[in-house]
Amino acid sequence: MAATDLLDLVGNTPLVELKHLSPKPGVRIFAKLEGQNPTGSIKDRIALGLVEAAERSGKIKPGDTIIEASSGNTAIALAFVAKQRGYRVRVVLPPAIAPSIRDVLALYDVEITWTEEGAGMTEAIDLTRRIAEAEGLHPLGQFDNPENVEIHYRTTGAEIARDLPHVDLLVAGIGTSGTIMGVGRRLRELSPGVQLIGIEPKLGDRVMGLASLEEGFMPPLLDLDKLHGRYLVDSAEAFRCVRDLARAEGIVAGVSSGATLQGALRAAQRLESGNIVVIFADGGWKYLPSRPWEAADRGDAALDDIHWW
Repeated sequence: MAATDLLDLVGNTPLVELKHLSPKPGVRIFAKLEGQNPTGSIKDRIALGLVEAAERSGKIKPGDTIIEASSGNTAIALAFVAKQRGYRVRVVLPPAIAPSIRDVLALYDVEITWTEEGAGMTEAIDLTRRIAEAEGLHPLGQFDNPENVEIHYRTTGAEIARDLPHVDLLVAGIGTSGTIMGVGRRLRELSPGVQLIGIEPKLGDRVMGLASLEEGFMPPLLDLDKLHGRYLVDSAEAFRCVRDLARAEGIVAGVSSGATLQGALRAAQRLESGNIVVIFADGGWKYLPSRPWEAADRGDAALDDIHWW
């Protein structure tokens, strides 16, 4: 049956077992393939959900300009949703983002405001707030809007609970923390003992801000007491896992997915048996022109100076 609205294709992504990567016979690893969303990332859920919430509350109406800070995937997802809903979009980005993100946003004809060189996501968030107040634009607030958590509780978490009724361990990137908080809360309703492992990127000297809690930014939506562990993964480790995943399972995933897979494999070492769900937050196709796995093989420290996720 033909889809009459592209937004109907957001969500209901596959949950698949990674049969060739489990380190132990009794440990099963299942990946939630969020790269199957229309723009290739889990951020389609947030972009659509936050726009709908703002519409319900009367904060925005078609023709308005939405503004949001992002390191890439949210900007792309918001551009897609805005085309369907009749909004203009302005995004605030730090300069150190994956090169292909710029190309995709240019294709969408999105207005971009860049932060200063060397700035990170905290600066992008602050600049977004100032522009919104000065120009009367409409921020969605993915970093502090509780609806972010609720969206993942209602959609991502509900889908996993439907497809795999018992989960022992959930591995997800922290980022805004909407995914790990929302999915974790939903899974605990069926599996009260489920453990939550959050993954953070290691940042280089020139990249600061949201991505790593060690940089001093605590995502407002994150409840550290709900986490059972946090792993720091550098970009080289993540890209090596991306390559291993493609060669073992035939899945082309993004760097955040490689990072969460690395965390899942690490966590699996302390389990005798059980079901692990790992969130693959985006697909890998848009990163291919940069060939970052080759830089990972060279040990290029500059990989950590880019907001890959």
